[in-house]
Amino acid sequence: MKYLIFFAILIWGASCSTVGQANFPKGAKPMRTASGDTIVPVIKTDEEWKEILSPIAYSVLRESATESPFSGKWLENDKPGQYICAACKLPLFKSKTKFTTSCAWPSFYDSIEDAHIKEVVDDSHGMHRVELRCARCDGHLGHVFNDGPKPTGLRFCINSASLDFEPAD
Repeated sequence: MKYLIFFAILIWGASCSTVGQANFPKGAKPMRTASGDTIVPVIKTDEEWKEILSPIAYSVLRESATESPFSGKWLENDKPGQYICAACKLPLFKSKTKFTTSCAWPSFYDSIEDAHIKEVVDDSHGMHRVELRCARCDGHLGHVFNDGPKPTGLRFCINSASLDFEPAD
């Protein structure tokens, strides 16, 4: 009888350890953020991305393009809310961290959470920069520079095409 109980507990424990993992994309490794959230990578084919993204969003997010200067829909937006990844909807920036600059793209001095944005060294075009990518879908967002305002001194220079906006309630 005690072996039967032990076996039942063993099976129950094994089934509990896989709860919630059935929806993880194959090969994806979930990441725990500082706030306790879990980021599960979004993995899609190029064809799937093309179905859900506009041509400019696809070009920026999936091919690391840059939208034309001063053309972005969020450049002049000053409404309260948050900016999310246009591809996977991961929250990236709060509107209160957005600031006006002459760099031609929306700029923020901080992200919602460090773990939501990946930094990648970018030595393309004869420059040394730090590229920013969405931590969930690996979409190209823009670059970060050390010439921003206090309190961080950073300028997250982001393509509008990589963002959607959720107004505050």
